[in-house]
Amino acid sequence: MKLKYQIYGSQAILITWEPRIDHDILNDILLVKDIILKNQPAAIQDCTNGYNSLLIVYKCKVTNKHLESIMHLCNLRKSNEWQEKYTTWKIPVCYHISLGMDLKEFANLKDLSTDQVIEMHSVPIYTVYCKGFLPGFMYLGGLNERLYCDRKVTPILKVPKNSVAIGGKQTGIYPMESPGGWHIIGSTPVDLFDISKKEPSKIKIGDRLKFEAISLATYIEMDSVIDKIKLIKKID
Repeated sequence: MKLKYQIYGSQAILITWEPRIDHDILNDILLVKDIILKNQPAAIQDCTNGYNSLLIVYKCKVTNKHLESIMHLCNLRKSNEWQEKYTTWKIPVCYHISLGMDLKEFANLKDLSTDQVIEMHSVPIYTVYCKGFLPGFMYLGGLNERLYCDRKVTPILKVPKNSVAIGGKQTGIYPMESPGGWHIIGSTPVDLFDISKKEPSKIKIGDRLKFEAISLATYIEMDSVIDKIKLIKKID
């Protein structure tokens, strides 16, 4: 894969791939990230990936020597294979209209029934491509093309915590109450991010998610569990 490199500000280097959502690109990004962190652990302050980019933030001012070093490390990936094992997680989602405030309107907008939206959304296995916007917010790729939809023209100020939503070609879960412009179609009783935990999020970039549609009664029962992060289940 052809990469582009540039010094980004005074202390960072930005590497970019082709601008598309793609599993092979994600794997290549994670391989490059792994090689860089293993070879320059003391020099790097942060290393964050997007759908088709990797931002490397240094503890010092970046020079052309840093850029040359990064380009050299990226060339090493040709003789390496990404060995990380991904985990697939099952996430319960209730698509009841009392929790999915935009479900009916979204279905009408896409000329679908609410049941069709629910089926199309809950069938795929999604990939966690990157995290951002909010702590623990995961950008999930793999959405059925029939559900692609522009974000709302006017965002709302308070999207409820754990809302499941669609925005553009992506779907995701709001880990906390916040402003947002995605279409809310349901909610999960699971806490995907808990700052009080030693490991705030079990799910890492590259993992897979499978949504399981549950009833409102089941949602209410699961929502009463104290340690909700434990409700996340692995799929063998």
